[in-house]
This record gives sequence, structure tokens and C-alpha cells, in this order.
Amino acid sequence: MIHPQYKIELEKQEKLLNTKNHKSDFYNGIYDRYVFPVLTREHIPLTWRYDLNRETNPYFMERIGINAVMNAGAIELNGKYYLAARIEGNDRKSFFGVAESETGIDGFRFLEEPVILPDTCPEETNVYDMRLTKHEDGWIYGVFCSESKDTSASDLSSAVAAAGIVRTKDLKTWERLDNITTLRSPQQRNVVLHPEFVNGKYAFYTRPMDDFIDTGSGGGIGFGLCDDVCHAVIDEEIITSKRRYHTITEAKNGAGAVPIKTDKGWIHIAHGVRNTAAGLRYVIYAFATALDNPAKVIAEPSGLLIGPRGEERVGDVSNVVFTNGAIVKDNGEVFIYYASSDTRVHVATTTVDQLVDYVFNTPEDPLRSPDCVKQRVDLIRKNLELLKDEQ
Repeated sequence: MIHPQYKIELEKQEKLLNTKNHKSDFYNGIYDRYVFPVLTREHIPLTWRYDLNRETNPYFMERIGINAVMNAGAIELNGKYYLAARIEGNDRKSFFGVAESETGIDGFRFLEEPVILPDTCPEETNVYDMRLTKHEDGWIYGVFCSESKDTSASDLSSAVAAAGIVRTKDLKTWERLDNITTLRSPQQRNVVLHPEFVNGKYAFYTRPMDDFIDTGSGGGIGFGLCDDVCHAVIDEEIITSKRRYHTITEAKNGAGAVPIKTDKGWIHIAHGVRNTAAGLRYVIYAFATALDNPAKVIAEPSGLLIGPRGEERVGDVSNVVFTNGAIVKDNGEVFIYYASSDTRVHVATTTVDQLVDYVFNTPEDPLRSPDCVKQRVDLIRKNLELLKDEQ
């Protein structure tokens, strides 16, 4: 017999899932924020968390709880919006669940079961942060972090990060490929597959790391090519967007969503990290690379694109926003999906034209306070002169 509490909880969840989202009053001319998160732990189906049987679960307890939903890869397929979200259980293990929406801003519902990855890596303990790429070869690829225990270290928390790859046609059946091998980087995560062949090869944006936490000698977001995506080996990584002192990328940076192709270049939406007295602060930033050379940065506006605001700053890992998914519609609309504080997923909407304007017309960071002030004073004086002329 189904526990009577199930119906009560289901009605509450249906009310949440049917809540219409709307734009907040936030304004910067670049993108719109929305009032409600698009995914939270409360969106997880009750059948994933509860034993519905009254006899075996008389108190209707959460048997396998969910702590957070975050860091979602994104794709549009057959006119619907899909998020491959990182779902973290109360046991700290992460897995993937695919949620579907008609609008892209609300009404996301998870498919019947989580993603079942082929269990081909016996040493693998955890998986997370999948990027979804529609590749010109006809497959949809998911690139994610595959985490294992570092057996060479005495510290129990020491881990090894690698980039795992799966591919699918329907987001339901997944084929596991070999993890990426980077010959010059001991560890990898935040790896993104470029949507087109480059010089006839598969192209990846990488994040060279010396160990699980520290990028060490890793100078920024890398770029590398391989011949065979099923057994991907990258022997050289070129640094694209570099880490710089006293900027939003000082501690580390990494690729985020799959690059967006425009007439002026590939637009990248990435994350940057700096250290503060309160710990690491993650923000989202943008830059562009050349159409004929996706490793060459041609525009890099100063500062952050999206930073955590208000309630977004509160969660499991506070003061963090992180993206690994964006959807570009045929009409030029762009949906940027980002997680806040490792807890929930939000959406910001903009257009390709707005992103191009932002990336190519926002001034670069001059890297020194006196030069930043001069940059701002030049803008102020230009505006004051314009206001004077209008009077």
C-alpha cells in the first residue's frame, strides 16, 4: 500500500514544478536574471528519495536523500530544453539526472531514472559537472569529471581528477568512451569538447592541473587536439585564456559552456576563481577566440559577467556561481544555466547580439588601479559631455 503522505508531498511538488518563472528587476543591459531557480533538490522525483510502501516505510522517511542539484550541462533537442544536472546525494556521491522543459526557464521535470553510466572504471568514486556538446559528427557528447582516490598519497582526502567521456543520441542510452589522456598534465577537469572539427581533429578545452585542487603551473584554459575521440590522447595543450595576478582568474579558471559560434568569433562563457579571506570566490566571465583558430583569444572584456548576488551567495559552498551549460536558439536567444553556491541551478537569458556587443566592446582589464581609474574617468567625461550637449 502506498503511504498516504506520498500524495501530500506530491501535491506540494507539483505546485513547485508548475510555478511560472519571471524576470527579476536586475538590470545591466547584458542579460536578464530570473526570480526562481530552475532546479533545486525539491525538483527531484519523490520516487528517487522515498520508499513509497507504507509497510516498509511507516514514517515516510527519505531513505536516500538528496543534498543539492547544481552544475548542469545544457542542450536543446527536438524543440525541448534539457539539463544534465549534477545531483549530490546526502552521502556526498554525485550522479547525473536529465531534466526536461518546454520553456527553458521553468517547468523542468526529471526523466524517470537518473543517467546510468557504464561502470567501466572500477577505481572511479565520483562523477560530476557534465558538459553536453552536439558535435558535427552527429553524436551528443558528455564530458565530465571522473574522480578517484589518490592511492599514492597518505592524506585520505587526496584525489585524482580525470576527464570522462560518454556519448548518446537520445540522452537516455549512454556509451562510455576512454577517459581523456593529457600527456603533459597530471590531472584534468572542466574539459569541454568543441562542437566542430579543427584541422580534421576533435578539439578540447582543458584545464591543466598539477593536483586535484591546485592548478600549480597550469596557466589557464588549455586547448588540445586528438585524432580519436574514443581513445582521446592530447599531447599538447595551448593556453588560451590565461590566469592573471589580481584579477578574477588569479587562483584558477576553467572552461564552462560549449563555445557559441558567432560571425565575429567563438564566445566562451567560463569561470574564474580568486582567493579571499572568506575562501575561494567563483564568478563567470566571457571571452572570444578566432573562428579560424579557436585557441587564439581575440577579445577579453574586463571583469566578471555573472557574480553571486543575494541568496545566490548562500549554500553548501558560499559565494560561488558556476556554469557548464548554455543553449542558443535559432532566433539568437541564449539561455545561460548557472549554479549558485553548489546548491541550485538558475537561468539568465540574453541574445547572441548582446553577447557579441559585450565581449567585443567592453574594455579589457588594464591590470593596474591607476589605469582602471583612467579608463573609468574617460567614460565619465564622455558621458558628461554627451549630457551637456543634450541639454
